[in-house]
Amino acid sequence: MDDSKEKSTQFDLQRLTEYGIDLQAGFGYTGGEERYISALKRYYKAFEGNKQKLREYLDSKDLKNLTITFHSVKSNSKMIGALYVAEGFEALEAAAKNEDMDTINAELIPTLKEYDRLIEVLKPFGESETMNVADELSAEEARETAKQLLAALDDFDEELAAELAEKLSGYPFRITQRGKLREAAEQIGDFMYDNAADLIREILEAIE
Repeated sequence: MDDSKEKSTQFDLQRLTEYGIDLQAGFGYTGGEERYISALKRYYKAFEGNKQKLREYLDSKDLKNLTITFHSVKSNSKMIGALYVAEGFEALEAAAKNEDMDTINAELIPTLKEYDRLIEVLKPFGESETMNVADELSAEEARETAKQLLAALDDFDEELAAELAEKLSGYPFRITQRGKLREAAEQIGDFMYDNAADLIREILEAIE
């Protein structure tokens, strides 16, 4: 990275800190600065789709899918260190689970305003040229790796399974799936292949 790009990145990251984003939490969840920036881009690009889903589910009073969307935005906000936005969506998720429309109606507008403000702050990242992280897997590569991992588990090949689980960690999973992958790796180490395979199947379904 040349000096001008490094200064630009540092300036943008400083803006995030000033806005209240916990960069260290974001780096921890995503695996470092490059992957963090990649996660910011994905978060930004998901914004319009999430807002559209929320409008549709609110209009149709579809609390099941509303809960799922609140949960998704909560988890992804936490992953980039936007903990204050995550807290707002967590409260909305709990209200939707409890069919508490009064709380949803009271908390939705202020939470969405914070979401909008966050997206505006992320705009320089979201609209920048695509950044390729060297060891980050594409969705297609991740799906193929997961299938190979399942085959290795079926063959009781611990060494290959552990190697493929490590490779699969290169896909930018959300927090929940990343936790399941860590658990699967532990199960492989304990020779609990059936349990590991169940987790990998769940992870495979979440690859977008």
